[in-house]
Amino acid sequence: MSKDCSNRPKVGGQAVIEGVMMRCGANIATAVRRKNGEITTKVESKTPWSKKNFLFGLPIIRGALNLIEMLSVGVSTLNWSADIAMQDEAEERGEKHEKKSATWPAMLLGLVLGVGLFVFLPLFVANLFGLEREAFLFNLAAGGLRIAIFIGYLIAISFLPDVKRLFQYHGAEHKSIFAFENGEELSIESAQKFRTFHPRCGTSFILIVAVVAILFFAVADALLTHLTGIVPNVLERFLFHLALWPLLAGLCYEVLKLSAALSDRFRWARFTVWPGLALQRISTSEPTDDMVEVAIEALKKAVGEE
Repeated sequence: MSKDCSNRPKVGGQAVIEGVMMRCGANIATAVRRKNGEITTKVESKTPWSKKNFLFGLPIIRGALNLIEMLSVGVSTLNWSADIAMQDEAEERGEKHEKKSATWPAMLLGLVLGVGLFVFLPLFVANLFGLEREAFLFNLAAGGLRIAIFIGYLIAISFLPDVKRLFQYHGAEHKSIFAFENGEELSIESAQKFRTFHPRCGTSFILIVAVVAILFFAVADALLTHLTGIVPNVLERFLFHLALWPLLAGLCYEVLKLSAALSDRFRWARFTVWPGLALQRISTSEPTDDMVEVAIEALKKAVGEE
């Protein structure tokens, strides 16, 4: 029988290479499955930026800072898991492994390509339709294209073997968090009973950003033209939008928290998280028991149960 879990701390995480990272407050725990079947873990403590300063904890500001912090922690844990994977591969070949930070350049390149694909390209294509003077229609076209590109991208990479495993670990992360949130025993059997779709998932956050961005940038563009009398070209609009993305992220963070809270309390509010849950049918997959075991190991260490 489930316990009263209303006061349980919030846990978040992400899938990494052959493993899962979990965060609960200041505790960050990452667990990965080694080639020899063993589980290696790393535990560190980092006070969330939103807890370091009163201003950093204010609505919208905390969301923007949380996004930057998530990227920093995410890249760090991915680096660590990649290093473990390369170490195992080197040992299989009988070679000596030298620790590298090669993932950072790859992440930087990925960030540049991501900005180009999901920010600049939709603006460029929308501009081709001659909608630059119609703020709402322009951003509706750009936003619709952005969502289509994102969904198409997820579907395309889901066929890659390594990404398939990553999506399975993503599912394992969600299952184990559900077990914890419902007061269940943190075991493989308990976690496997739950679904792989979670309302507070980062995939849902990305979709919320893409949808809210349509109205947000339509208003911003209209204000820019009204106040300056300038209709920006595609490059000016790109730079203007890029500068506003932290503010947009902060706003969407609050929308995600509100939608998750409402969906937990009111059945009528569940429609607000449905699109994100539907998208997770692509970004998560049913994990194997050994994957769930890794996720549980990370979760236990993050919440201090081990």
